Amino acid sequence: MTSTEATTESEDSRPSGYAAARLLLLQEKERPGPPRRAALAALTDDWLTALFTGAARHAGVRGAALVAVGGYGRGELSPRSDLDLLLLHDGTADATAVAALADRIWYPVWDLGLALDHSVRTPAEARKAAADDLKVQLGLLDARPVAGDLGLVASLRTAILADWRNQAPKRLPGLRELCRERAARHGELRFLLEPDLKEARGGLRDVTALRAVAASWVADAPREGLADARRVLLDARDALHLTTGRATDRLALQEQDQVAQALGLLDADALLRQVYEAARTVSYAADVTWREVDRVLRARSARPRLRALLGGGRTPAPDRTPLADGVVEADGEAVLARTARPERDPVLVLRAAAAAAQSGLPLSRHVVRHLATTAQPLPVPWPAEAREELVTLLGAGEATIPVWEALEAEGLITRLLPDWERVHCRPQRNPVHTWTVDRHLVETAVRAASLTRRVGRPDLLLVAALLHDIGKGWPGDHSVAGEVIARDMAARIGFDPHDVGVIAALVRHHLLLIETATRRDLDDPATVRAVADALGSTATLELLHALTEADALATGPAAWSAWRASLVTELVARVAQVLAGEAPEEPEPAAPSAEQERLAIEALRTDAPVLALHTRPETPHDEDGPAPVGVELLIALRDRPGVLPAAAGVLALHRLTVRAADLRAVEPPAELGDSADLLLLSWRVAAEYGSLPSADRLRADLVRALDGTLDIPARLAEREAAYPRRRGVKAPPPRVTVAPAGSRLATVIEVRAQDAPGLLHRIGHALEQSAVRVRSAHVSTLGANAVDTVYVTDAEGEPLSAQRAAELARELEKALG
Repeated sequence: MTSTEATTESEDSRPSGYAAARLLLLQEKERPGPPRRAALAALTDDWLTALFTGAARHAGVRGAALVAVGGYGRGELSPRSDLDLLLLHDGTADATAVAALADRIWYPVWDLGLALDHSVRTPAEARKAAADDLKVQLGLLDARPVAGDLGLVASLRTAILADWRNQAPKRLPGLRELCRERAARHGELRFLLEPDLKEARGGLRDVTALRAVAASWVADAPREGLADARRVLLDARDALHLTTGRATDRLALQEQDQVAQALGLLDADALLRQVYEAARTVSYAADVTWREVDRVLRARSARPRLRALLGGGRTPAPDRTPLADGVVEADGEAVLARTARPERDPVLVLRAAAAAAQSGLPLSRHVVRHLATTAQPLPVPWPAEAREELVTLLGAGEATIPVWEALEAEGLITRLLPDWERVHCRPQRNPVHTWTVDRHLVETAVRAASLTRRVGRPDLLLVAALLHDIGKGWPGDHSVAGEVIARDMAARIGFDPHDVGVIAALVRHHLLLIETATRRDLDDPATVRAVADALGSTATLELLHALTEADALATGPAAWSAWRASLVTELVARVAQVLAGEAPEEPEPAAPSAEQERLAIEALRTDAPVLALHTRPETPHDEDGPAPVGVELLIALRDRPGVLPAAAGVLALHRLTVRAADLRAVEPPAELGDSADLLLLSWRVAAEYGSLPSADRLRADLVRALDGTLDIPARLAEREAAYPRRRGVKAPPPRVTVAPAGSRLATVIEVRAQDAPGLLHRIGHALEQSAVRVRSAHVSTLGANAVDTVYVTDAEGEPLSAQRAAELARELEKALG
């Protein structure tokens, strides 16, 4: 560049001028959201225009243009967005000159550290690249001239759009497959605790895909709320870029509070609810749009054959098959009959939804919209027909979900059930949960639909499933709050006082069976009696058993297993005996199994620990699912101080995760005398990775741990130091509580903590230091959370006093903190 050219170049075209103006713009607080994105795009346009003008003059290139494509072409320039640029030329200039032109544009962009996606093509090359690569085609649909020959860009845009519309029947299925593959990789945005705002289903990529479908003229996306949803996602991405200083689209947990603050929201939960609501709008629009694309493409492919069959006559109108009063099937959707009058028929909303779900059909978007604007509100309490239609809708199984979401998209669910608003799109911070609260409730009803043959009142089961977590989002215990809300909602739906009471009880106690079965000693009469007293009848017990299974299955894979199912079933059987007046007050001593007897004899004979390790299939909890494999470890040894921490520590050292544990005294065979004090430890374990260790290695380390030659805390600390945990959200501190009236035979201590290698070892060690005896221990792990329950007594075998129990809880919290 000559000195004359350098002096004529504007200050704004220099990287330093643009960088300073860009920084000032991003630091402004007055122009967030769309105004800032538009201003950033305009500022970048001005800079690139100056760059292009000077570069074209220097290179002597005419018939060229700089084109913004993709997100930049749409003017969606976030703080850390890539610059997607195409240098378009008519092919008349020398290749060397075109390359020089490109270098004088690309290098200043790189010098600023901006990410650049660039290409240099003629119009013919651009069309060929679009024909070969669907992603290139999508980017060019948003082509926008920045500088240079505007006619060249306009001609390319016209050709690209024409190609897209002509090839739409062939290319739209490919676009849909791209969306499906992306969803499979990145998941559903509205259910993820750390969603990718761009790539996950319901994110910004799907909005771009919907724009492409609309540009094809095959179908158009529902526009209501879509622009606002796109703005919410873009605003969240802008705040994420500014908060992190990185070009990231993943809304990580540790950054959510800062992003929420930048957007003026209360907290991370408020941010996620807003993002989830936007993603729900996008996902619903995508479902409706792709369904319409399928319908149109099917009709186009069938039309020539129909014309041939009919001799060129007019295509007949689609059949309308009756589904319910005022509801028919037409063209693969549930729609209203011509005689339907929603303004005079308030039950029609639920009747249409139930008919659609029972028929496995989508509920037409136009019908839902029409119902939302014309249907009259139901009287309170609901008439019997409305209640029955709700139960029918919930009992349709998987087909319930798309119909429910169609109603929710138009606000009909919160109109029918106003308390639903509180759980709508509410995130669940526990990673065990797969879904948001509202979707989890619907999923639980879906699971309950397959269990209705097991209960005498399927209607109460389905409604209780829908309402069991309705108290989430309110202060305090969600089961307690939910009982009050469910009572009001059940009365609103039209159930009589008795049924209202049953539904309220099911909501109040929906965690009772699973928590008792996995955290309490089922051989203790107080455990079973407490459950029986809480439920009061076998009918409620039957319903709660089914609800417990449905709730767990709808939570996620970590919440249910054959082992958990067997424990709940055993508890239900014992409670049923108590409710029938047949259960004995005191349990009969369990006779040792043949293997346990063999292990006990060997432990007495050798005066040393004896181990047995078995890998055996468990009974599957459903007929279609595979039988999971459980690893059972049995240890028999004389009772002595330090047994529990030693055994738990050895398992942790060998990277065995404890899924369940039970420790109890056993009676040796009578012929060996009754003076020996034997312990039997039953463990359900799984290897973190690799193969299981041998029983001989476990036994050798257990012997060393008991005689003090194996320093377990030091070994665990060394491993922790060698393999530091990944950075993440700081776990809350452990909480130790005393279960009130948990047992007449022992004091029940419950430890809730972050699951970690050696946790049970630390609990056992702390209990040993506190000079209490462990009568039994029960481990329950859900995802990253562990709930370990220990039954302890004093040295004489009696339950601890209330004061001593409280002191022990504080000591344990301090030791684990």
